[in-house]
Amino acid sequence: MSDNKPKTTDDLFAFLDSLGIAHTTKRHAPVFTVAESVALRDEIPGGHTKNLFVKDKKDNYFLLTVEENTVVDLKTVHQLIGAASKVSFGKPEKLMEYLGVIPGAVTAFGVINDTGNNVTIIVDEALMHEDIVNCHPLSNDATTSIGSKDLMRFIEATGHKPLVLKVTA
Repeated sequence: MSDNKPKTTDDLFAFLDSLGIAHTTKRHAPVFTVAESVALRDEIPGGHTKNLFVKDKKDNYFLLTVEENTVVDLKTVHQLIGAASKVSFGKPEKLMEYLGVIPGAVTAFGVINDTGNNVTIIVDEALMHEDIVNCHPLSNDATTSIGSKDLMRFIEATGHKPLVLKVTA
């Protein structure tokens, strides 16, 4: 993409539609944390996600998409995901550059902006047991519901190979 502008929510929906992937979206006040989004649970069924944008010492970037209540041990997760060292959180500038989102809006859908394939996406195995997975549609003022198998199809259609791993202890 020559203009390097991140894709919009509308771009995302058009891409999902082009893949024949059903999706529904509920708009809400912006939420920046899992705790803030808990109030929406009664209104939005399915598995809700927590997303961690991390990097290792060799500047390999990873997006961990896990069920919202999952505890990820940042001291050991590198052994599971194939990182070269222990991981730390990626800087907001890299988050915008690679995934086109701000902190608080990190989402598996962000890989639509990672045209250079700079980020390895890891989806927690537990999330794949859900029929429906909920993610921010590139902004944190809405939640988009999509089938878990369709989420995999979407990720693959962006040129990424999602790794489904058990990232919890």
